[in-house]
Amino acid sequence: MTTATTTQLPMATKIGYGDLYERWEKGNWSATALDFDQDKTDWNEVFTPFERKAALWNYSLFFHGEDSVADNLSPYIDAAPHEEQKYFLTTQQVDEARHAVFFARFMREVVGIGGESISSSLEATRPDLTWGFKKVFERLDTMADELRKDRSRPKLAAAITLYHFVVEATLAQPGQHFIESYLKDRGMLPGFTEGMTNVSLDEQRHIGFGVRCLYDLNREDPDCAYAVADLLREIVTVSVGVFVPPNWDERYVTTFGKTLEDVYEEGMNSLESKMRAAGLPIEELPGAPVFPRGLSVKERTANALTLLRANYLGEKFGPPSRDPETVALMFDVISRSMADDGDRPTTLQWEFADAEPWFVRVDNGSTYAHQGRAESPDMTLACRFEDWVDIAAGREDPRRAMLRGKLRPKGNPLRMWRARSVLG
Repeated sequence: MTTATTTQLPMATKIGYGDLYERWEKGNWSATALDFDQDKTDWNEVFTPFERKAALWNYSLFFHGEDSVADNLSPYIDAAPHEEQKYFLTTQQVDEARHAVFFARFMREVVGIGGESISSSLEATRPDLTWGFKKVFERLDTMADELRKDRSRPKLAAAITLYHFVVEATLAQPGQHFIESYLKDRGMLPGFTEGMTNVSLDEQRHIGFGVRCLYDLNREDPDCAYAVADLLREIVTVSVGVFVPPNWDERYVTTFGKTLEDVYEEGMNSLESKMRAAGLPIEELPGAPVFPRGLSVKERTANALTLLRANYLGEKFGPPSRDPETVALMFDVISRSMADDGDRPTTLQWEFADAEPWFVRVDNGSTYAHQGRAESPDMTLACRFEDWVDIAAGREDPRRAMLRGKLRPKGNPLRMWRARSVLG
């Protein structure tokens, strides 16, 4: 059982549902009252053509995100075990709908795309959605369906983690800070800036609810920690692809004064701090590590972006790089992500049909990866190199790959449990 430490308990318990509701009443604002007159001038005469293109890509992600979370919140309300939680989640659904209306107005009145209906603006901006965005929000859709069938505390804890901690704290909040910083620095788009500031305040309140709710759920049912860990391990490999710019043109970010490293690092820090505040530090979650062991946030950020750029994570733009340093990095990440539960040593061997073999030795605190063949491995995975990269990236289901003969495991069935974090 994972428990909160004494330094974390006050951080969660300081946030009360009644206080959050009161803040909602005091912080109400109108999406339809924002004045976009100056925004039209700034958009067409101050922004360069490329800045308009880059901003539209970024704003489209937010627009579709707000629409999705508004649609998917109802089962959360039904599953919440306490009335105070239900009431606050109801206010949150109102907020999310207001955010979608705000973005729809901006798209129609300032950018000039879409018709009178919100659906038409959503359809017009759909081509801007990234592979990672689609994967994360497809999971939000299926999570809502799961929650309709299973209203248990562990399932709700996983759902809160996906919605409030991943979508809002890890993805949306850094993006909001990114947008607000360059707009305020340049004194542009005053109506949109006012709206984004209001959206940010709403999201802070939503995240605060998520922290308190997750803390309470875990206190009431210790199985919640396992559900949270499983969800995070599932979603991290695809969520890193959400903010990959079109055709890997990093000017979509750098033109506004930030780097991808800046945005990704803020997201990782945000997730870790919110999980600690909820009494569930990521490094203390049960099972295999959510993130590779022994690395700082800065190191994890650098590794994730290296693997993204090399087609080892995220959308597949081409075959994965065969650069030896990148291959070694992938296996180092695998070794740091293996469950190390103190059982007897286990060796996993990869036999590639078209690349050099590798193995990982899991040995109670001294796990490592090495190129070559190990003596008497407990389990061997035979496949093509590119097929394995697709499995590790979450682009290929390992069970489907095994059924199709693309992945052929062989070894001691009892030792395969040790490889569960590798085989999904």
